[in-house]
Amino acid sequence: MLLQFITKESCLILAVTPANTDLANSDALKIAKEVDPQGLRTIGVITKLDLMDEGTDARDILENKLLPLRRGYIGVVNRSQKDIDGKKDIRAALAAERKFFLSHPSYRHIAERMGTPHLQKTLNQQLTNHIRDTLPGLRSKLQSQTLSLEKEVEEYKNFRPDDPTHKTKALLQMVQQFAVDFEKCIEGSGDQVDTSNLSGGAKINRIFHERFPFELVKMEFDEKELRKEISYAIKNIHGVRTGLFTPDLAFEAIVKKQIIKLKEPCVKCIDLVIQELISTVRQCTNKLGSFPRLREETERIVTTYIRERESKTKEQVLLLIDIELSYINTNHEDFIGFANAQQRTAANVNKKRAMPNQVIRRGWLNINISIMKGGSKDYWFVLTAESLSWFKDEEEKEKKYMLPLDNLKLRDVEKGFMSSKHIFAIFNTEQRNVYKDLRQIELACDTQEDVDSWKASFLRAGVYPEKDQPDTEDAVNPGDTVSMDPQLERQVETIRNLVGSYMDIVNKSITDLMPKTIMHIMINSAKDFIHSELVAYLYVAGDQSSLMEESAEQAQRRDEMLRMYHALKEALVLIGDISTNTITTPLPPPVDDSWLAKNPRAPTRHKRSSVSPPASRPPAVRGHVPGPPPPLNPSPAFVAPPVPTRPGPGQTAYAGDGAVPHLPSRPARVPPALPPGIPSRRPPAAPNRPTVIRPSEPSLLD
Repeated sequence: MLLQFITKESCLILAVTPANTDLANSDALKIAKEVDPQGLRTIGVITKLDLMDEGTDARDILENKLLPLRRGYIGVVNRSQKDIDGKKDIRAALAAERKFFLSHPSYRHIAERMGTPHLQKTLNQQLTNHIRDTLPGLRSKLQSQTLSLEKEVEEYKNFRPDDPTHKTKALLQMVQQFAVDFEKCIEGSGDQVDTSNLSGGAKINRIFHERFPFELVKMEFDEKELRKEISYAIKNIHGVRTGLFTPDLAFEAIVKKQIIKLKEPCVKCIDLVIQELISTVRQCTNKLGSFPRLREETERIVTTYIRERESKTKEQVLLLIDIELSYINTNHEDFIGFANAQQRTAANVNKKRAMPNQVIRRGWLNINISIMKGGSKDYWFVLTAESLSWFKDEEEKEKKYMLPLDNLKLRDVEKGFMSSKHIFAIFNTEQRNVYKDLRQIELACDTQEDVDSWKASFLRAGVYPEKDQPDTEDAVNPGDTVSMDPQLERQVETIRNLVGSYMDIVNKSITDLMPKTIMHIMINSAKDFIHSELVAYLYVAGDQSSLMEESAEQAQRRDEMLRMYHALKEALVLIGDISTNTITTPLPPPVDDSWLAKNPRAPTRHKRSSVSPPASRPPAVRGHVPGPPPPLNPSPAFVAPPVPTRPGPGQTAYAGDGAVPHLPSRPARVPPALPPGIPSRRPPAAPNRPTVIRPSEPSLLD
């Protein structure tokens, strides 16, 4: 039987083996040897010593000679089943055990190291050693846990759930903290910065400067449709006449139609900002989770106010569009005018392109080209004003390909069923291959936000999105575009250049005014409302007691935290009271069991020391000691121990717990075996002191 004590990592193993079995083949000792090969944690316990056959004993194993262990063996005599059935007292059992070891001729010289009380004392000492070793680490761990709870417990030290003054103060503090958190999320000055995702003001900034400009450009450059509308406008204005000059009314009609189209992306931009603001409010109200009613009312009031400001913001933005429609300012300093418009060519339309060789963006993209080795693979992309290049990695040493941006456009690609990537494609408007024999290259990102950001970067490089057109568009009036006369074609080109120039002015103005309008009417107003009016709205929404009613989870958490804090403080006090002078016992030295490989069963007598004495000395003892000669046939129950030689250099004079102490040069007289009942003249091996037996300490193995 194998018993383990203390902890799993540094457990103490008790290899319990009955004495009336084959000790050399004990399963408990074998298992203990496998679990603890160094023998640092194993103590052998030999039971049923009183049930051994007559003429046999376990002296060799108790003296740690047979199957030696580093911590040695302890023999015990437990109550028999008859004693248990007869309800034999524990005190009487311990006394009988003590008497057995003191009276047995093979065990009385080691009686002080045998018995259940000695086993109990040994285990207690090992437990004391373990506690002493682990005490510094335990103290450090408790101190760190106490310090981590100090800040949170500080809030609860003077907590009184029924005190209205405390509730009022807590309400004001939480509202102020909510206002500060909301402002920090928008302004980007928070104490804890999220390093994994964009949130709050960063997302709103992306909507202003990437998503909104992209939506504007998507509506702008449908060249074929725009030229057809200009042609229809010129023809309708001339009517039955053939116009000699380019009509101003056609220019105004086309410009106003393009300006009206700006309403949709403007409203969409406001909706995206509203969505992010509400998400920010919910994020900031998480700290109010201890008070569910307060959190619910705060979120409801602020969200309602933001929705009210949403309608006013949309009204103001639509008013800006109407203002642009009310007057077409052809005297604007950035407007090209009719003279310059006639000289422009279609190639001058892409004047927004950045300066040559300017790097616009770098980053990782997944490119899905089956012809390439490995198919879908991540590459490092570099987008400039003139080309798109991809490399093996961000060191940009091994260039895979460089693609010119001329005649390139973007198109959305539907995400696959099993794919988690968001995909968009690059293609050539002249139906040419983009890469080798491929008409388009599919690029993939992990999130839709990354796709929008890359599209905005391509816009800056002059690569615009494709606009879907019906397949039957050219079949309606096929002769309208083919049979255009040269004069009408020149007029269409002139108005196209004028419309492009004026829409650049309008887009620039709207792109600048949209963020300002949203910030003034909605975001800044919401911050002012939270700072100055939220408390008043909360008092109107409900009474103070209901708002500051704690959740059951929060009350339980507070109680557990306080209980843990006080338990840690008490544990530190108890550890501080423990004396650092606790008595410990050193680990016994290793035993030499190399001889077991040659002689698996030890003899009953001691062997001589492996170190031969000098030739000038007698091999056993010095001198002659008078006394009766030893018996020729000694009793098998009592064999006198031999006198050890002096240890040589580097040798110890004992082994394990059954160590033989140094003896004087003159050996002790060996008495002959005596018949039972006759007292011996030899002094006992250990003083027969009275044993103090405590009633509260029963045998560990009963």
